[in-house]
Amino acid sequence: MLSSHYGVRAAIADRTAPARNAACQPDHRIRFPVSDDSLPKPDRTITLVGLMGAGKSTVGRRLAARLDIPFVDADSEIEAAAGCTIPEIFERHGEAEFRSGERRVIARLLRGRPNVLATGGGAFMDADTRQRIKARAISVWLRADLELLMARVARRDNRPLLKQGDPREIMERLMAQRYPVYAEADITVESNEGPHDAIVERIIDALRERTSAA
Repeated sequence: MLSSHYGVRAAIADRTAPARNAACQPDHRIRFPVSDDSLPKPDRTITLVGLMGAGKSTVGRRLAARLDIPFVDADSEIEAAAGCTIPEIFERHGEAEFRSGERRVIARLLRGRPNVLATGGGAFMDADTRQRIKARAISVWLRADLELLMARVARRDNRPLLKQGDPREIMERLMAQRYPVYAEADITVESNEGPHDAIVERIIDALRERTSAA
């Protein structure tokens, strides 16, 4: 069972993960010394959802810096808890066990102080995780078109789902399956080829509008 490798129950309880090579340990709890009193200060976590390649981690780091709150990458937290990479988890234990661990880790992260949380592409598809995000966070869907997603995922060879056939066909299928569910997010922002900082500003504008309408 994956949980014996994951150490995930202990990680949820005390935020401690099994030891890893220090050179590989992700530094995902950095606070950025950026402050702007005109920006909305979220009282709950901002959770970024979307397909692989949508820019969740890159945009998330910049958004956290602008809001002066921590950035957390759910995939990095899962790898830290498991002591191995996500492709290794898929290979050794399968997707179902990965999703079970992912569900636990995200539940634990949502109980912490407000942060910007980048989730894996399949996280929001899980009904339990989706309900927790709706209850405890503001969800932001980074929506991107097929060509942009394919251009971005081609730069990295660590996408387990894309190794199960023709990557373009798989991505098209994932878009058809997941976009209607991603559309349930509180905020939708287009992720395009422009600067990531521009996407951050669109998210902040949407947060301002949400705050003023509350």
